[in-house]
Amino acid sequence: MGRWICCLCSRVADPLMLLLVLALGCNPSTAAAASPSVPHVKPSYSFGRTFLGLDKCNACIGTSICKKFFKEEIRFDTWLSSHLKLPPSSLLSYSGNYTDDAKSWRLVDITRLTSKYQHDRADKRICTSLLRTKSCSLERALRRTQRFQKWLRAKRLTPDLVQGLPSPLLRCPSQRLLDRIVRRYAEVPDAGSIYMDHLTDRDKLRLLYTLAVNSHPILLQIFPDVEGWPFPRYLGSCGRLLVSASTRPLRDFFGAAPEVAADLALQLLAVLRSMATNDLNYFFYFTHVDAGTFGVFSNGHLFIRDASTLGIIDKEEGSQLIDGQQEYKDIFSCLTVDCQSAFVSCDSIRDKHSLVLVCQDLLPKLLSGKFLPPVQESIDTFLQRCARGLGEGGSASEAMAELAGILKPLRSCDSRFAYRYPDCRYSDKY
Repeated sequence: MGRWICCLCSRVADPLMLLLVLALGCNPSTAAAASPSVPHVKPSYSFGRTFLGLDKCNACIGTSICKKFFKEEIRFDTWLSSHLKLPPSSLLSYSGNYTDDAKSWRLVDITRLTSKYQHDRADKRICTSLLRTKSCSLERALRRTQRFQKWLRAKRLTPDLVQGLPSPLLRCPSQRLLDRIVRRYAEVPDAGSIYMDHLTDRDKLRLLYTLAVNSHPILLQIFPDVEGWPFPRYLGSCGRLLVSASTRPLRDFFGAAPEVAADLALQLLAVLRSMATNDLNYFFYFTHVDAGTFGVFSNGHLFIRDASTLGIIDKEEGSQLIDGQQEYKDIFSCLTVDCQSAFVSCDSIRDKHSLVLVCQDLLPKLLSGKFLPPVQESIDTFLQRCARGLGEGGSASEAMAELAGILKPLRSCDSRFAYRYPDCRYSDKY
C-alpha cells in the first residue's frame, strides 16, 4: 500500500508516464528501461540511375527487381562495411546479399550483360549510326529501326525477327524454341501464351535488346533450375543489372584436393551429357568455354555459371532459318561484337563439340598432377586424345563414359559434398 502511495505522490510531469509507471508496479528502474530509445537514423543509400542503368531503359534488361534494390533488400557486399559505398561501376559482376524477410540473407551475384565500357561503346554506336549524333535517346533511336518496327507488328516471335542477332542461342532457331522464349519471359506477367499480345512496346524492346547483347538471362528464365536445368536461379533485373543465385567460378577449384577435383570433373561430364540428351530434345553446345563458364554452389553442386556462349539446336524441329538469313546484319547485330564476325554454321556442330572444348581448356587445369602415376597417366592420355578431337570414330558419349570410369573410384563420400551427402552412403549411383 505504501508503494502505491509513493508512486501516486511522486511528481510525474507526463500523465502517460504516470500510467506507464503504474503498469510496471512503480519500479523506477523498470520504467526507465521501458522508455523508448532514440530512433536509429538509417543511412541513406543513393544508387543513381546511371549505376543501375535505368537511365538507359528501355534499352535495358528489365525492372522486375528494382524495388528490392531501393528497399535495401538487395545489398552489395561493400554496403556491409562502415563506408557504405557503392562499388565501382566499371566492374562486370558484384557479390551481394538478398532477403525476402529482412531477417535471413542469402548470397547472390549481381552482374552486367557486358562491361560498362562495352555498353558505353554500344550506346555511342547506336547514336552515331542511327541518328548521326554523339548522344541521343537510345529508346527513340532503336524504335525507329526496321527490325523493331517488324517486332511491333508481329503477333509471334518468328525466326525472321531474330535473324542476324549475334547470340549463339539464336543462330539455329526453331519456332518451338522461340515460342518458349515468349511464353517464359520473366520480366512480364506470365501469360502462358506463345503470342506476344501480352508484351507492351517497352517489353518487346527490352526482350530484343537482351537477346542482342547477351542471352544469358533469357536462358536462365526459359530453362529454370527448379525444373532440373543446370543453371543458377534467375531472381530478376534492374536496368542493366541482373541478379541470380550466388556461385563460385570453377577457377577457384583448380587447386582443390584430388577427390574434389574428381567430383567436379564427373559433374562436368554429367552436365555435358544432359545438355546433349534431354527430354525436350534440345542439343546445347558451347561456342567457347573458360574458367568462369562453370560455377559451384555452396553445397558443392556444379552448374553453368555463364550461359552466354551456349547455342541450341532443336533435334525435334531443326533450324528454321532459310539460306542467307544468318548473313543479315543491322545495328542489333553489332551492339557487343564486331559486325564482321562470322556465324558458326549449324551443320558444323557435332556431338563431341563441347567435350573437346572442355578437354582443351578446363579439365587439364582441374585434373593435372592430382593423382598417383598410373591413374594420372590414364587421365592425361585421355585428355590429350580428347583435345585433338577424339579421332574420326570416337563419339562423345563413349569418351565421357571412359573418363567417368577412371574418375568414379577417386571421389569420396563425406559432408564436403553436401549436394549428394548422405545419399552417397546408401546408393550405388555415386
